[in-house]
Amino acid sequence: MKLKTLKPTLRTVGPAVRTMGQTWRTSGMTTTERGYGYRWQKARARFLRNNPLCVYCERAGRVELATVVDHIVPHRGNPEIFWDESRWQSLCKPCHDVTKAREERGSPTHQGIGTDGWPVDPGASTDYPPQGGPSRLRQGRGS
Repeated sequence: MKLKTLKPTLRTVGPAVRTMGQTWRTSGMTTTERGYGYRWQKARARFLRNNPLCVYCERAGRVELATVVDHIVPHRGNPEIFWDESRWQSLCKPCHDVTKAREERGSPTHQGIGTDGWPVDPGASTDYPPQGGPSRLRQGRGS
């Protein structure tokens, strides 16, 4: 008996699917082409030397070494904003990857935590932002 070929059940979607605009991840540009070359590496190292602690962790009452220099306001390729050190902040990698990303998406950073990084209820304990290992609890701002 001869086998029948099955007809495809999937059709192309065509223009119904919108793609995201080009981002730094999809642009194919190197870090140097995006402005993060030798000059940036030197400026970054100097900034972290002068500002060694994560500002988000400091606000939460923890001491954490910063490893990332973050542009407080996204520069979107504008060299004037990119090189303005008054618009930089030192962050640890977890704060940069989790907390900062949530802020930029406009998502709440953590229930009970204000946008300034402090608990909305000053008497509340928090282990914000999420860190690896055991939770580090802090009793309000003044403790």
